[in-house]
Amino acid sequence: QVQLVESGGGLVQAGDSLRLSCAASGRTFSTYTMGWFRQAPGKEREFVAVISWNDSTYYRDSVKGRFTISRDNAKNTVYLQMNSMKPEDTAVYYCAAAKGVFISGSFYDYWGQGTQVTVSS
Repeated sequence: QVQLVESGGGLVQAGDSLRLSCAASGRTFSTYTMGWFRQAPGKEREFVAVISWNDSTYYRDSVKGRFTISRDNAKNTVYLQMNSMKPEDTAVYYCAAAKGVFISGSFYDYWGQGTQVTVSS
């Protein structure tokens, strides 16, 4: 069992930066692929970024060059650094854990409760 707790959300202006953190319980964190997903009001949940157990990373096109996913296995934590933020980045952001490398949220077994990110124009 893995428990995930996100933090770091908030209200920022367009062009600002924000860093999300996701702390995981358990001793096998390093063996999981970790993903960040988001869901805006009235929209489907979408993949944002994924980092595999061996640090391969994947990003949706709209965040490439602006967002960076990273992990610290010693701290059981995954991060999402968000720069040059845009109003369209506004959403609830969730972290999730999976065995295997996927960009579809359907394959993720564990989810955090989410953290709100709002970007004003």
